[in-house]
Amino acid sequence: MTDITNKNFLSPLNFKFMLKRAPHVNFFIQRINIPGISLPRVETTNPLLNIAFAGDHLQYDTLEMTFKVDEDLQNYLEVHGWLRSQGKQSHAEYKALASIPAFTGEGLKSDISLTLLTSNKKANYEIVFKDAFPLSISNIDFDTTDEDIQYVVATASFRYLYYDILKVNG
Repeated sequence: MTDITNKNFLSPLNFKFMLKRAPHVNFFIQRINIPGISLPRVETTNPLLNIAFAGDHLQYDTLEMTFKVDEDLQNYLEVHGWLRSQGKQSHAEYKALASIPAFTGEGLKSDISLTLLTSNKKANYEIVFKDAFPLSISNIDFDTTDEDIQYVVATASFRYLYYDILKVNG
C-alpha cells in the first residue's frame, strides 16, 4: 500500500500564467484549462471481430483562457493583433510577425506557461505549451440593462504543438 504524503487538494485558484507574446493578458487572467489529451484507437478487422490497438498520434484539445479586458483594450488587442497577423489579412502584418526570430517568443508562435502553486503559494508544477498560436478570440458584449457592473471578459482559444508537465524544484 502506498503512503500518501501530501493530503492537500489542488486549488483552482492557485496558478500563475505567462504568455510572452501578450504580456498584458498575464495579469488579467481569470480562467484557464489544462487541455485533455487522447490517443485515438486503430482497429484491425478479422472475420470474427474488430481488434482495437492504441494509435500512434496524440491529439491535444484546445487551450482556452478567459481574461478581464482592461479599459484601454491592451490585452484584447494583443491577442486580436496576433490573430489578425496569423490570418494574413494584411500581408505586411504577417511579414512583420514572421520576420521575428522564433526563439524570442514574440513572432508567429509563442510558448505559454501555466504554473500550478501549492496550498502555500509556492510553485509546484509548470505546464509549458510549446509553439502556441491563437485560433480565436471571443466577442465583447456591452449591455446597459445590467443592474450591477459586470466587467468585460474575453476568451481566447489556442492550438499548440504539445505540452509538458514539469515538476518545479524548490
